[in-house]
Amino acid sequence: MPDDPNNRGAADRREVSMQDHEVRNMAQKHGVTPERVRETMKRVGNDREKVEAALRGSEKN
Repeated sequence: MPDDPNNRGAADRREVSMQDHEVRNMAQKHGVTPERVRETMKRVGNDREKVEAALRGSEKN
């Protein structure tokens, strides 16, 4: 379940939660602000592939 950072099963890798540590890690990985990650997740959902694809597009901006 994504609410436990120590429990990293298959479902946890497919989805990104809105928890601070996951948002922070995703922001750092893509060189964007945590707010940009949250906005992207609200727009595309919490599927990790979709969020990362959207953030890769925003790295260029």
